[in-house]
Formats: sequence, structure tokens, C-alpha cells
Amino acid sequence: MEIETAATAPAAPEVRQESSLRETTRFLLFLFIAALLLRSFIIAPFSIPSGSMLPRTMIGDYLFVAKWPYGYSRFSFPFGIAQFDGRFLESVPDRGDVVVFRLPAPEGQDLVKRLIGLPGDTVEMREGILFLNGSQITKTRIADYLMPISANTPCRTVDPAAKREVRGDNGEMFCAYPRYRETLPGGRSYDILDQTMGPGDNFPATIVPAGHYFVMGDNRDDSLDGRFTIMDGGVGFLPAENLIGRALVTFFSTDGSADYPKPWTWFSAARWDRIGKPY
Repeated sequence: MEIETAATAPAAPEVRQESSLRETTRFLLFLFIAALLLRSFIIAPFSIPSGSMLPRTMIGDYLFVAKWPYGYSRFSFPFGIAQFDGRFLESVPDRGDVVVFRLPAPEGQDLVKRLIGLPGDTVEMREGILFLNGSQITKTRIADYLMPISANTPCRTVDPAAKREVRGDNGEMFCAYPRYRETLPGGRSYDILDQTMGPGDNFPATIVPAGHYFVMGDNRDDSLDGRFTIMDGGVGFLPAENLIGRALVTFFSTDGSADYPKPWTWFSAARWDRIGKPY
């Protein structure tokens, strides 16, 4: 009769379970570290919570933010795991970049705006016209921006009397906003909305301090940005270390009509024409 030795005996169920648990734990830890490194150094997702950057971004847009273009600060890392001052591998942004940053305020959230002024630039607004280093920035009237009205994008206007809703050829409803094209020195252009004459349309000539930037929303009359102080709910001058990254591409967009327990509505709610748009 053959005698089963310790060397040939099958492993006990408890030993196999412990080995499987260790392997699973090791794999999950590897995934967590890989995701942490990816999110910290390469790319991170960001969702658009407001209409301050219309027409470039809409509520319900989800975009990827590139982390490497401007270098890294403690705000580049999630969960507050990094605690240091300044930036390393720092590069200066270009005027006109759409940037994501941490609001320089207690419990500050992440916001998205367009970078207008670099350190040493003089920024001024005169009756809705942007001046940079004493020169008027070209602002050209173009066709109205027709924003599709949906569950998460109502027709919001700063002046209720200026609200205009129009019907499309297929019966869909749009909110019409006056749209302009602004062109920065060097030729970089982008579209802005100018709804009315508001408190941000006049801003005294101010020099952007060293180590700071000046940001503005494209929806000029509906954006609390560098023209307003932190005490007024704005951004003020943005410290360079608060930059998180540059908007890269829209990877998903939803109009807010999806019923999430019903997966098939995710497709009907998607704004397919916005997906894949680079910044």
C-alpha cells in the first residue's frame, strides 16, 4: 500500500485560502499604487459643476486633466498625501490655456478657468473689453451661442430680462447667448459669452504678482474669477502652486436626463458630439 508523505500531500484548504488572499491583496495594492501614480503624475478626471466656462465647457462634461505640463505641487496629489511648498519640474503655462486649479481658500475646491495673465502682466477690463499690458485684446461679435437646454443645463442668464429661448428645427429648445471671439497676443483665439454689463466688466489695471497667475471664465458675466477677491467669492490672483493641470480632452458628457438604475438611459443622455473634443 502506497503511503502519502508530507511532500506529496495536497495543501490544506486553509493554506490555499491564505495564499489566494495574499495574492488578491497584492494585486489590489498594485492597482491602487498604479492608479495613484497615474492620477498624481500623468492624468486625472474632472467634472464640470457650473456654467462659468460656457461655451467651452458645459455642466455635465467630464474631462481629463494633464498633470505634467506645469510640473507638480502638493495639489497635484490626491487625498492630501503630499505636504510641501512650491512646485518641482515647473513650466510656465501659455496664455489662453484652460487650467484646473485648487481655489486658494480654506476648504478650497477644484475649479476650471482660462489663464489670461502671467506674472508681471498688467490686466485690465474696460466696459467688457480686456486689455493686456496696455493693449486692447481683439473682441469680435460672432453668431449667438445656442446652448441645448436639458436637465442639468437650464437657460440661466445673469439678467433675467435678457433670457432668450429659441426652438430648433427638430423642436429642441436652446438658450441663446451673445458670443464673441477673443484673440490674445500671439494669435490664440477662443469664444466667450458677454451677456450684459456686469460688475466684472470694469477692472482696474493691475499687475499680476510674481509667482501668481490671472484667470477668467469664458462666461464673463457669470464667473467669479480673478476679477473678484476671495472675500467676494472669487479667485483673486492664483498662486502658481495651486495649479493642478491643463484641460486635455472631454471624455464624456451627459445632459443629466439619465436614470442611473436604467443603464440604457446613459446612452440616450450622452452628448456624443462633445466627447473627444481636445482643449
